[in-house]
This record gives sequence, C-alpha cells and structure tokens, in this order.
Amino acid sequence: MIDNLKAFLDSKVAQYNQPGFITNDPICIPHLFTKKQDIEIMGFWAATLAWGQRVTIINKCRELIALMDGAPHDFVMNHGDIDLKKLLSFKHRTFNDIDTLYFIHFFRHHYSNHNSLEDAFVPSKDHTVILSDSEESGRRTSIVPISESVENSLNQFRSYFLSLPDFPYRTKKHVSSPSQKSTCKRLNMFLRWMVRKDDCGVDFGIWNKIKPADLIMPCDLHVDRVARKLNLISRKQTDWQT
Repeated sequence: MIDNLKAFLDSKVAQYNQPGFITNDPICIPHLFTKKQDIEIMGFWAATLAWGQRVTIINKCRELIALMDGAPHDFVMNHGDIDLKKLLSFKHRTFNDIDTLYFIHFFRHHYSNHNSLEDAFVPSKDHTVILSDSEESGRRTSIVPISESVENSLNQFRSYFLSLPDFPYRTKKHVSSPSQKSTCKRLNMFLRWMVRKDDCGVDFGIWNKIKPADLIMPCDLHVDRVARKLNLISRKQTDWQT
C-alpha cells in the first residue's frame, strides 16, 4: 500500500491533466471545435463511442465529423434526407447507422428547443419519462420530479433521450443510467468534460448548472482494478453504488 496516497494521486493528476494528454485521448475530438454546440455534440458522441482502442475511437469520430461536413451543429439543424444517406455507412462496434440517425434526430429535436445540451441533463420543468425498459411493445410513462443530483440528472437524461416517438429499441444500450445499476462511465466522463473548470486546458467547464463537486468519477474495468489495488474499493460488485 502506498504510504501517502494523496500525494501519489496528485502526482498522477499532474502527469495526465495537461495539454499533452489531449492528442491521443477521445477528448481531442471536442477540442477540434470552438462553438459550444459543436463541443457538446462531438463530446457526447466521443464519450458514447469510447470503448475499444483509443486510436480507433478517435478515427471513427473524425470519420463522423467528415460525414457531417465538419460542422456537427449546423448539420444537425439543417440536414436534408439526402444528407442523412451519407451516415448509413457509419459503424463503430455495436453502434450502427440506426443509432447514428436517432442521435441526429434527438440532437435536432433538443437544439430546436434549447441552446445547450446541458438542459437535457438539468431540465427546467417536469417531463415525461419511460418507466419500463423491459417492455419492447408498449411504453408506460410517468412524471419525474426535478432533482439536482447527478444520479437523478443521468436518469432524467436517459428518459428524455429515449422519449421521442419511434425511438429504436436497440439504441437504449448506448445510453446507460444509474437506475440500471450501471457505472455510467461514458456519461460521467462526458459530464466531467463539460462541467469541470480546468485551468490546465483539458476539460472545458462550459456548463454551470451542475456543480463540479457533484461529479462522479468515471469507473471502467481499468479504474476499478487500480482502485482495488489502492484499497479504495472493497465492494465486490462494480456498479453505480460502487
């Protein structure tokens, strides 16, 4: 066991939380843009596609950007049916053209009513959500109250994301939530990018409605393994409660 754990962790923060880290990490994708909505769209997409080798993730995101003519927000808001045909070739592991088209559909719906994707995580009023993910035929709905916790924000976001008419059932697997006992690694990573005020130039800190202190550490297999070696985790399961 490391004697001074805080000093060790602080040294790792200094090692990785610096601009030189950006180039070979998926966070380099939203860093290609300066427009807030472009940063949000490609940050969300890069986080969603962040499984597998980093080089592949980055290349697939660059491919997606090219398919959207280098301007994600403009493409989302102004595309026509012919433009969407270009996206039918896009695929990354289990993420396919059906998922891609629904993401575009969701973004267009959201940005037609809101200026920032942040509002999807911190809604301004009660909204209708999906209660049952297990029923492929038919959906039951209820009203979810506003909550300021990240846990409830993630639950609300998934419900909102899947609330549009005729959403593809298969796309559910790409957006997790604490209500499913998931660690929500990708969404927590995306929130960190958008929320954390970083004077080192890595995270963006362009959102203000979620407090940086409320962020949850993204936990995947690698983080879990290291945390257990450092005796930071003792629970057997690796899920939201962990």
